[in-house]
Amino acid sequence: MKKLICISVFFILSTISYAQKPVVTDEDVAIELVTKEMDEVFQSEDFLKKKNKKYADIKGKMVVDIGVIQSGKVSTFFKVESDITNIDFINFMSEYILTHKFKFKLQKKQRFKIRYTITF
Repeated sequence: MKKLICISVFFILSTISYAQKPVVTDEDVAIELVTKEMDEVFQSEDFLKKKNKKYADIKGKMVVDIGVIQSGKVSTFFKVESDITNIDFINFMSEYILTHKFKFKLQKKQRFKIRYTITF
């Protein structure tokens, strides 16, 4: 009986610790998830602290294309249009977004390009 309980506990714990990210196949779902997660990122304490440290005076809107690949990583960041002209800030945004990893995955060899609007 003890052995059965130990095996059950191990199975439950290993399932929890190895829980995989959901796999998204539909582009509309991916757009919704990326938009929601990016909204959270740009309202997070971490982002606001980093932004306000060097770029507190930056106000405006940026429209960007974010490329997402199979593993949920951001593969590309492209500024489509912006009323923000500070190149250092645009580079900061590019680096910040390119290091982000989403909480979902895509199917093998699948990638999406998602247009996102950021307002500061």
